[in-house]
Amino acid sequence: MRIIEWIKLPEVKNIKELDSHSTTALHSKIIQKKTYMRKLYVEFYNHFKKSISGEIKAKVVVELGSDEGFIKEIIPNTITSDIANLENISIQFSGLKIPFQRHKVDAFVMFDVLHHISDVRLFFRELNRCLKIGGKIIMIEPANTLWSSFIYKNFHHEPFDPSGGWGFKKDGRLSSANGAIPWIVFCRDRQHFQNEFPTMKILNLKIHTPFRYLISGGVSMRQLLPSFTYDIIKGLEIILSPLNKYSGMFLTVELEKVSLKHYEK
Repeated sequence: MRIIEWIKLPEVKNIKELDSHSTTALHSKIIQKKTYMRKLYVEFYNHFKKSISGEIKAKVVVELGSDEGFIKEIIPNTITSDIANLENISIQFSGLKIPFQRHKVDAFVMFDVLHHISDVRLFFRELNRCLKIGGKIIMIEPANTLWSSFIYKNFHHEPFDPSGGWGFKKDGRLSSANGAIPWIVFCRDRQHFQNEFPTMKILNLKIHTPFRYLISGGVSMRQLLPSFTYDIIKGLEIILSPLNKYSGMFLTVELEKVSLKHYEK
C-alpha cells in the first residue's frame, strides 16, 4: 500500500461535497475521535475563554461558524451559529447579516472562519455594530509564513492567495475561501484596517502552532503520530516558538471595540 493511500481517511468526501451537512457531521466525529485534533480544539476554546475578560457566565458570547465544533463543553453559555442549519447550533445566520441589536454582544469568537467570508468589510461592519464598548473579537485563522504558505498552497484544497483582496466570489459554504485573507487584512493591510475601523483596536496578533494540526491530519488525513506524543510535540513547539514567524500555521487575532461613532448611536 502506498503511503498516501494509508494517510488518507477512506470516508472523507471530495471537495464538491465539502458544503454538505453530512460532511459536517462526519468532520465532527473525526474531531472527537482524534486525540490531536480534540486537544487542539480544547486549547483554542480555552484561549477564547481566557481572552474574554470578566465573569463569562454573564457575557453574551457568540461563536461564528460553529460547524463541527464543541465550544459549549468549554464555554456553556456560548450562542453557537453557522450559515447552514446544522443540528448543533443555536441560531442560523450569515456573517454578513448578523441578527443581534446594536451594542448587545460581549464577544465574537471564531476558528477558521474569516477566510471563508466573501465580503470582509461588510463582515466587520456587522461585528462592530453588534459589539458593546469593550467587546472583543477573537479569531484563530491560517497564518502566512514560509512553512504555512508552502503547506496551504501545495497540500490544502482551499485557495491561498496573499496577493488577493478583502473578499472573493462566493460559491460553497466551505469550498469558497482565501486562506490568506487574515494575513492580508491584519498584516499586509493593517494600517488600512485601522483607518477604516477606528473603533476597533488590535490588541494582539500571534503566530503559532507549526506542527500539531498537521500531525493531527485535519479532517481528511489520518493522525500521523501516536496520541501520547501530543505533549512532546507541544513542548517542541514551545522551544521553537522564536521561529513561529517563519513556521507557524495559525494566526490568532484579538480585537477590542474601544469607541462609538456618531452614526452607531
